[in-house]
Amino acid sequence: MPDIIMPRLSDTMEEGVVVAWLKQVGDKISRGDILAEIETDKALMELEAYEDGVLEQILFEPGSRVPIGDTIALIGDGTGSTTGGSNSAAGNGTTSSDTAEDRAATSHAQSESAGTQNNPIEAVGTVPVAATTAETGTRKKSSPLARKIARDLDVDLAAVTGTGPGGRITRNDVESAYRIIESTPAAPPVATVTPAGDYDETPLSTIQQVSAKRLTESKQQAPHIYLTSAIDVTDLLAFRAQINRTLEQVGKTKVSVNDLLVKAVATTLRTDPAVNVSIADDKLLRHRGIHLGIAVATPAGLLVPVIRDADRKSVSEIATETRDKAERARDRKLRADEMSGGTFTISNLGMFGIEQFTAVINPPESAILAVGAAKDELRLDNSQVVTRSILRVTLSADHRAIDGATAARFLQQFTELLEHPLRIIT
Repeated sequence: MPDIIMPRLSDTMEEGVVVAWLKQVGDKISRGDILAEIETDKALMELEAYEDGVLEQILFEPGSRVPIGDTIALIGDGTGSTTGGSNSAAGNGTTSSDTAEDRAATSHAQSESAGTQNNPIEAVGTVPVAATTAETGTRKKSSPLARKIARDLDVDLAAVTGTGPGGRITRNDVESAYRIIESTPAAPPVATVTPAGDYDETPLSTIQQVSAKRLTESKQQAPHIYLTSAIDVTDLLAFRAQINRTLEQVGKTKVSVNDLLVKAVATTLRTDPAVNVSIADDKLLRHRGIHLGIAVATPAGLLVPVIRDADRKSVSEIATETRDKAERARDRKLRADEMSGGTFTISNLGMFGIEQFTAVINPPESAILAVGAAKDELRLDNSQVVTRSILRVTLSADHRAIDGATAARFLQQFTELLEHPLRIIT
């Protein structure tokens, strides 16, 4: 009976959330059918079937958070179809999830005996073995995988309450007990309790949880340095208006200021690639491709679609691709490969009237450019006071990979391009 496992749908994915099952137990399945929608750390993805057959069991209901590699459903010939996530073993005090755990433990054990070194696990049988409680002398049934995890985490099965039929202890029971043990302080500090009803709790989406984790790691591990430039973009805005008049005449997508900034960043990185780098242990990786991430705010959290080989694309091509990917990002329709492999990120809050801000580096990249809004300011020009449009940008750089002079040179060259906009497209 083929297992449907939680797949790795992005390079940073550790677990996925089952959002919805599009097929139900008893449905006939053909290779290529969409079985479920899975929320990853980056997008809402579709889970395809790779086998023909009948969906016999669904082991995790919508809303369940499942580690990659865990079995979430079973496809067979239809003889073992069950509903409600249970199988024929229920009468013997087991659940479908327990059976999947037994199979996983046995599979790992067999792999180890064959010399497989990937996720080794000691061999265990599939017959439930009981744990004896100290108080009553009664025995608790547990799955092989639950016992393996209990040994690894040093959890006493006798102290674990089983939630399976007949009180059988499952993997989730052991992990829940371990989390409770780990989260229980030896001497709880006195804390001020927020009065009930003074707040509303909203669970973080998977994207928000992963973003919080990765950006926290970025601030902790990457020593950020910040450099800000005030750029005169008066000529750039006039240049954009001229380009858009031409594009309108030929029926093409108009370009935004951000599209010109993306092209300018790509051109600067092509001229001087010293900022197009990342750290990997004790090595500095100099990326050959220039793949620019564009930060996009969505209801589910911040997503960063990537414009690959941005230096080889025209401003018009960048505009079309950026709009398409930004729209699909908000609809959670981006593929994982469209949000992976970035080498530099641009975050623009100018549309909100923000004049200046600093951004957190998106690992494993080493730099991110924060863009504010262009504002009219008074400047001296040949002893005359004139009004010019000034745009402030701040470069956040990882000081392990990029020193101050390198970052300053990047901003200097970037400024030259924006103040002489014809150079952006030549």
